[in-house]
Amino acid sequence: MPDFTVVIPARNEAQYLPLTLRALERQTLAPTEVLVVDNASRDGTASVARAWGAQVVACEVRGIARARQAGLEAARTPWIASTDADSLPAPDWLARLNVAAQQHPGRVALYGPMRFCGVSRPLMTLSELGYGTFLHACELAGRPNLAGANMAFSRQAAALAGGYPDVEAYEDVLLGQALAQLGEVAYVPGALVETSARRLEGGWLPFLWRHALNLSGHTRGYFED
Repeated sequence: MPDFTVVIPARNEAQYLPLTLRALERQTLAPTEVLVVDNASRDGTASVARAWGAQVVACEVRGIARARQAGLEAARTPWIASTDADSLPAPDWLARLNVAAQQHPGRVALYGPMRFCGVSRPLMTLSELGYGTFLHACELAGRPNLAGANMAFSRQAAALAGGYPDVEAYEDVLLGQALAQLGEVAYVPGALVETSARRLEGGWLPFLWRHALNLSGHTRGYFED
């Protein structure tokens, strides 16, 4: 059975982080370790993480890619599962990833579905269907789209791939594409993660525009601090 480290990059996430850590406490397959990468937070992110029993990795240089890379380098287990500080993995998230990794030892990376939480039921369903359709289209195009809020990968394979590229955004997708050059990357339908809808606060059009830029290959930051 692969051991998993869960890595959570966090900058000023003291408000959201407890919900994520609580979701990890409820996993039917407990992670070997939980690393919260404190990316130069100005609030109590690190204190909150420690209070919940997570290990804190300091990353003073701002940037999501650098925070994710710091977590990768600090992890000690064969597999790393990644989520975000405003996201809620389903209770069987790690268990399903574990089964998917065990069934096919040649796999180097895994990813699953996502949907918004804290919204109406119709919008939650729509977000899950829309994201699932998008992932399927990417898979058919031979360009798997792995999101940092719901992905897992072999630590050894990630090291061979060079880790996360030092970019402002798109670092998760770029790592996923690099991993796909080394072995099988598989979609795990049941490994669900719910994520905060706060990115919709500016409206759907700005949200979709930022992602369109991201998907076109732009690696500039597209979410606010």
